Amino acid sequence: MTPHFGGVAWRKSRHSQQEHDQCVEVAAVHGYMGVRDSKDPDGPMLIFTSADWRAFTRAINGGPNG
Repeated sequence: MTPHFGGVAWRKSRHSQQEHDQCVEVAAVHGYMGVRDSKDPDGPMLIFTSADWRAFTRAINGGPNG
């Protein structure tokens, strides 16, 4: 099943510069996380399961314990 991300609220990191659209946005839908380029919101996106997204964010934040 491919999740549908139409009409969901996308969010940017609070570390992003609000006056520029040079970052990624994420949105959650029924156990999945979508990641897209803020400059191309209608373009392609990456889709992760929520479990894979948690593992990814733990890894970039310093390992298995965050």
